[in-house]
Amino acid sequence: MTQPPTPASRRYRSVFISDVHLGTGGCQAELLLDFIRELDCEQLYLVGDIIDGWRMKGGVYWPQAHNDVLQKVLRMARKGVRVTYVPGNHDEFARGYLGVHLGGVVVAGEATHETADGRRFLVIHGDAFDGVVQQARWLAFLGDWAYRTVLGLNTVYNRATRRLGFGYWSLSAYLKGKVKNAVKFIDDFERAVAAEARRRGYDGVICGHIHKAEMRVVDGVTYVNDGDWVESCTALVEHADGRLEILEWARLRSWSMLNRAREAVPTGAPTPLAA
Repeated sequence: MTQPPTPASRRYRSVFISDVHLGTGGCQAELLLDFIRELDCEQLYLVGDIIDGWRMKGGVYWPQAHNDVLQKVLRMARKGVRVTYVPGNHDEFARGYLGVHLGGVVVAGEATHETADGRRFLVIHGDAFDGVVQQARWLAFLGDWAYRTVLGLNTVYNRATRRLGFGYWSLSAYLKGKVKNAVKFIDDFERAVAAEARRRGYDGVICGHIHKAEMRVVDGVTYVNDGDWVESCTALVEHADGRLEILEWARLRSWSMLNRAREAVPTGAPTPLAA
């Protein structure tokens, strides 16, 4: 089992996060805050669906932790971190501000990121390659409702398992991996996004949208999805040498909490969080 990184290793050249869905009950804002507090980077990309405008049309849900996330990001920008915000379909209202600097955050329809080792990546949210979003918007809203229902069940499950000392588990991610049509949709999406990057002469593409963290080579192009902060709580990070890595923060934090518990217990005593 890989051990969680030390604080020193959480200094990154660039960080990419997407699909936070602030304004929804499924948003794991506390875990994201935990990640941001330990984060030291030169550039931060917000790759869409940071605020869930779809959900907020039906009523405002905005706990303090959601506000704290925005404040933390703005504080990073004020301290010199280059922050680029590429809106998605759930926060498409921000696409009316392309080119505008909001509190030090640059809003862009897409971005080009060059890694330390010279590779060029297209940075997009990815909804333009989702046929349901583009051609059948009503079906996208219906799918969003079903998705939030599954997330509600997932929240109840994880509250119960946390009391028993078990780690986080995503029901919706499990279902995606088991349902044939979902697997085909994800594969088609990945290939379409990678093909667009290849057509435009990029070495790779970094996106979000489908809530499935992934890094693989598709037809000679590096496809990277930074995941989300609803199910998997993942981020893409670039190290000083240009190496890219997907961090599973919920898992890393569970390891960290487990180690702290072990350190607090005298040698030979039972560990309360041990599975």
